[in-house]
Formats: sequence, structure tokens, C-alpha cells
Amino acid sequence: MQTILLTWWTWYIWSHWAVKLLELGYDVVIIDNLSNSDKSILEKIQKITWKTPKFYEWDLRDKNILEKIFKENNIKTILHFAWAKAVWESCEIPFYYYENNLAWSINLFEIMNKYNCKNIIFSSSATVYDSIWNPPYIETDLTWNTTNPYWTTKFLIENILKDLATFKSFKVVNLRYFNPIWAHFSWLIWENPNWLPNNLLPYVMKVATWELKNVKVFWNDYNTKDWTWERDYIHILDLIDWHIASINFIENFDNNKWFFEVFNLWTWTATSVLEIIKITCEVTEKNIPFEIVPRRPWDLDKSFCNPEKAENILNWKAKYLVKDAIKDSWYFIKNNSK
Repeated sequence: MQTILLTWWTWYIWSHWAVKLLELGYDVVIIDNLSNSDKSILEKIQKITWKTPKFYEWDLRDKNILEKIFKENNIKTILHFAWAKAVWESCEIPFYYYENNLAWSINLFEIMNKYNCKNIIFSSSATVYDSIWNPPYIETDLTWNTTNPYWTTKFLIENILKDLATFKSFKVVNLRYFNPIWAHFSWLIWENPNWLPNNLLPYVMKVATWELKNVKVFWNDYNTKDWTWERDYIHILDLIDWHIASINFIENFDNNKWFFEVFNLWTWTATSVLEIIKITCEVTEKNIPFEIVPRRPWDLDKSFCNPEKAENILNWKAKYLVKDAIKDSWYFIKNNSK
């Protein structure tokens, strides 16, 4: 099996990819500066897979360490997840986001080109679509008019990779998704931040366990079914399987041809903030208090996409519902709080 490099793997979401790839027999190499993650996840991955990936504790700003990684490992494919990703933070410190998400990525692409490693799966987002269009978005819809620096960096890297496919023969699978939720079925790796969560479901769960007072609902005048914004949520296990399908797509593609292929990843069902709260109330049999607070400048009424292209070409469909993820999350919390 080939060797795959993961960037920024130890954060909650991307550690799942290390598990899946090791279980499938791939050799896994990782680079992470541990800026907002924990090296102890290595031990959890070893418990799940009985294997330990090769780990480099560094970041992408250092070309020397990237050279070292490519010299020491016969890397064939990159899963690129190395991002600063908090929307509100990107508005506060945009220059950090431009450096972290753009400059560091360009370092990686340059070393990839030098060592003739042209296969990359990029973690993009449905937020690159121009907000003037009505969802569900399809891959040919215009991308532009982003509303915050984080989303802008996603848009710009997509276009850089498109250029590298055209002029440097990169093979790029560009995956657009939005809100991964829940965790690995072993319940050893999941999203339970020690700080105030940026994502809705872990925030709601911390209210359910009385760690937080209430859920902040950012206004209720959106053009949606219940006046709160709607998003696409996808179970982490579905998202992993779509990435494995993307690796197979690259491996089976004509070796002499470059491409830049975009896929939306989604479940066909948009869920509002109040629906997330209501489902959590049903699952936990608890009251989840919420408070209507002022709208944030970057929030859109609706953001979700059409996944038909991915279903047809990658031959994969989402199997899990939002309620499945909430049930799994609550099961984990109950069994780890005793």
C-alpha cells in the first residue's frame, strides 16, 4: 500500500483519517505542530488499530522539515487539513489566517512539486460558494464573495490548486463540506473541547451537561423554516468514507493525466439551529435552554449543497442522520461521565 501524508491530524476530526487509513493497510505519516491538539491521540489510535503512524511534531512554515519528511518517506498522496478554522478569530486576526492557511500551504505544494508528489485531497468548504446564489449549491455554481477571512483562504487555495493542476500536473480532489459531527465508533476520539466550542453540537452538549448555561442562537429573523439559520451536517464516519473513495479515485485515474475535480459532500438534509436543539432535547430527555442574541456579520440564512456528483462518481452515499450523531454523542457523554 502507498504512503499518505496527513497535515494537522491530531485535531478531533482529522485523527479519524489516521485510524481508517491504518486499518486499510496504508502507511501513514503525519505533520502537526500541536497548536490546538494533543499528542495523546497517538495512544488512542494505537489502541484502536494496534498501529502507530509516523509522526513529525512541526509545522508547514519550515521547508527544511518538509524536505526531511519527503526524503525519509515515499509519499504518494497528501490529505491536506492544516488550517486555522475559527470564523470569528479570522475576523479578529486576519493576517494570521492569511499566513497560516495560505503561506504554509504554498510551502507544502512547492515541496510536493519538487519531489514529484502530485496527488492531493484538499479539505475545502461549501462556504466558498457565492452567497448571492440560493442553495443547494452544485459544483458549477460561482465561488466568490466570501464573508470572512477564513472562508476567503479556502477560496484562494482552491484556485491555487486549480493552477497547479493545469500548469504542474497535480491531481486534485477538492472536497467541499461544512459541518462534520460526532466521532469514531470506538468512542476514544471525539470532539469535546476544553475551551468554548466553535461548533454547534458540542456547544449544545455542554449545555445538556450543565457545563454551559444556554445555547446562544444568533438571531431569529433568517429566511428559513423556523427563522434560525440552516446548515448541512455530516457524520464523521460518512466523511471518512468519502475521503477513502477520493483516494481510490486518484489511484485509479490515468497516471498521465492531471485533473482538478470538485465534489460536494452532504446528506441532502438541511438542519436548523432550533432543530439541533430540539433533537438533542429528545435524545437526552433534557431541557436545553437557549437565548436569542445578536446576529453575527458572517452568518448566512442557508448554506448547504447538492452531493449528487460525488454519489455518482465516487459511488458513495451518506448513511447516517443528524439524529444518529446526536445519539452517539450523548451515549459517549453518559458513559464517560460516571
